[in-house]
Amino acid sequence: MTLTLHGHLFSSYTWKALIPLYANNTPFTFAPMASDRPLCEQFPGKTHPGGHIPVLVDGDTVVVEATSIVEHLAVHHPGPAPLIPEDPAAAVVARMMDRVFDHYVMGNMQRVVSAYFIDRDHPELGLREQPVEAEVAGGKARLRQAYDWIEGWLGQNELPPHVSLVTCAAAPSLFYADWIEPIGPARPRLSALRAELLDLPPVSRCVEDARPFRAYFPVGAPNRD
Repeated sequence: MTLTLHGHLFSSYTWKALIPLYANNTPFTFAPMASDRPLCEQFPGKTHPGGHIPVLVDGDTVVVEATSIVEHLAVHHPGPAPLIPEDPAAAVVARMMDRVFDHYVMGNMQRVVSAYFIDRDHPELGLREQPVEAEVAGGKARLRQAYDWIEGWLGQNELPPHVSLVTCAAAPSLFYADWIEPIGPARPRLSALRAELLDLPPVSRCVEDARPFRAYFPVGAPNRD
């Protein structure tokens, strides 16, 4: 039975669900969000409890939240990519780092982006003339804090092999976060991880598919990557 993933090719959390599908060559149909209607009027808006993307439909099963989508794919559509480590202890570490990248990298990146919108829950209403500077500064400070923690963690630990749940969380979060607050040479391990992730074929595919939408990045997409 064919899977259907509802999302947007420029969405970081949609990337998180696309990466495991690409990595395991899992057949699926992509259902892009319409740009002429509010998300609340579309399938994810009516299905997800927060009205967010992505949403996966697998037969009669609807899976919300990107992490849960990766977990669902690992159980029901396994492939060569080891999405969840088989060792229970290693799986705990993978889930911990998934949360770190989602909450403290992706979350603070989105905090800065949201500071540019008139209403963060309704981006279709447009952009402010000036962003909320306190939110921009706060999000960037928290990003630096997260970067430093991950840099230290990487010096003492190893991530699961690609493509794992951690890959799926780290790739989109580091890709976009570095646009907002550069990781910089002072964090060589984290910089190297970002470069390594962008070289992975499933991640590179997401980058290229999203390229036409870069003008929509409210902070301004840099001329790189």
